[in-house]
Amino acid sequence: MGTQVIINFLLYALVNAFTPGPGNILAFNTVTNYGRRKGKKLFLGIFAGYYVVQIICAIFVWGLNDFLPPFMNVVKYIGAGYIVYLAIHIAMSMPHKESDEASASFWKGFILQFVNVKIYLIGLTALSGYVVKHYSSFGMLLFFEIIIATIGTIATSSWILFGGMFQSVYTKHFRPINIILALVLLECAWSMIL
Repeated sequence: MGTQVIINFLLYALVNAFTPGPGNILAFNTVTNYGRRKGKKLFLGIFAGYYVVQIICAIFVWGLNDFLPPFMNVVKYIGAGYIVYLAIHIAMSMPHKESDEASASFWKGFILQFVNVKIYLIGLTALSGYVVKHYSSFGMLLFFEIIIATIGTIATSSWILFGGMFQSVYTKHFRPINIILALVLLECAWSMIL
């Protein structure tokens, strides 16, 4: 795996992890409404769920790659299309106004990740577009999914720790930030199909 592929893989994972998504928004709302200490169980649920979902993605991609290699090539193009969709969506989006959450439990955070389509698509797209053409063993696929989950956990932790700062900076400069993020994603999509 070349340096450029690793850089694009990491850029893709970072952009997706740090942009607003269900887990980041729920963590931000929880820390705003309950504080860090009362939200701790929910945060741990989000983190644990992220790792479990990425393990599921590694198993899925490994199974498909071993049994249906031509299908993985199709998934790569679907993933690139999804990245282009994300880039357009991010470039066109406006800042979100979040609603209050009623509770802060481990299971709420954990189960959120199982219905969080964003993290499934991140895991499947990253493996099919960047990893499987270089590595096909389950151990390596799992390794890269653990990297994705770790980046996601760091991103959510950042939303928890610096949520207020992120919100004010993002709200003030959302258009240039979104355009930069969209351009980075377009470069990732382009490099995926080359």
